[in-house]
Amino acid sequence: MNCSPYVGTLVPTAPGKQRPLLAPSWFAAVMGTGIVANAAVTLPRSFHPLRTAALVVWLGAALLLVLLAAGYLRQGALRSHAGDPVTAQFFGAPPMALLTVGSGALLLGRPLIGAETALDVDWVLWSLGTVLGLVTACAVPYLMVTRHRFTPDAAFGGWLMPVVPPMVSAATGALLVPHAPAGQPRLALLLGCYAMLGLGLVAALLVLVLVLVLAMIYGRLVHHEAPAGAVVPTVWIGVGALGQAVTALGALAAVAPSSLPSPYARGTEVFALLGGIVLWGFAMLWGVLATALTVRTIRAGLPFAPTWWSFIFPVGACVTATSTLAGRTGSDLFVWIAVPLYGLLVIAWVVVTGHSLRHAARNVLPDSAGDMS
Repeated sequence: MNCSPYVGTLVPTAPGKQRPLLAPSWFAAVMGTGIVANAAVTLPRSFHPLRTAALVVWLGAALLLVLLAAGYLRQGALRSHAGDPVTAQFFGAPPMALLTVGSGALLLGRPLIGAETALDVDWVLWSLGTVLGLVTACAVPYLMVTRHRFTPDAAFGGWLMPVVPPMVSAATGALLVPHAPAGQPRLALLLGCYAMLGLGLVAALLVLVLVLVLAMIYGRLVHHEAPAGAVVPTVWIGVGALGQAVTALGALAAVAPSSLPSPYARGTEVFALLGGIVLWGFAMLWGVLATALTVRTIRAGLPFAPTWWSFIFPVGACVTATSTLAGRTGSDLFVWIAVPLYGLLVIAWVVVTGHSLRHAARNVLPDSAGDMS
């Protein structure tokens, strides 16, 4: 991310060369806004009146996605961002923005645009977001190995961004499984979602990609100076990755009986419950660490940057994960946790949105000399 303190040392800007106006990290604003809307659907029935407000928020996320996509494609900054070791990590944000808005169309958009149109929108955005996410999950690690160079203390939460999109595809793809043609197409979609979940978390790449990255980040926190300034919010991305994994496990287990034989479908339910609780516990531990680091940084002064959106989607993922476990276990404990978390999510979203709008007003006006990177 161009606002990161690493950029000044890793990717110096040539004299007189102006950085691109819009970085991919800004698509996290779509992710955060979309998760505020989508998470409302997962709350207990007594909160269903929130759906009207959630629909308005989803429309805002959809509009923002269109504006950011048009602006980013118009500036032609893909190559320069790919060469930036920090900014390249946030190529995971655009596909997740597509996936979040797409799932919102199916969850919230049907009363407004019709069930058939909502389904078509979700299929298109999910397909595009999944393809882009898989490309990102392969291309960014390749660039890290072959082109980018890092100092020993360079690990930060943004390194998780490229591998999270397949997990979001798995969670949101579960919504489409019942709408896929029965038989082999539906089975292929279900198994594909599980494979994408494994890409980020469950299979052998769990150790190589997710836990390894988390361990490296933890190693940086212990053996080097704690992150400061705009980098701190990215510590929350680990919470979002774990929350998405729990959500995906629960969502896939709910639709597995439509495609898998009963013994295997039953196994997915057991896996979603036991594996989900374990991952949820780890997410809560990581959240406590992230909270402590955030409070410490706020006391020292936390300047606004696009990384502030790293607070939002992870908290939303915790809401959906906790609500998933509440529905699967029937435990009031998870309900008591999910509802206050959603309240914190809305408050954080309002704060970050306000700062983002002020930042945009200062830097996007025609006469402004600043940038949004």
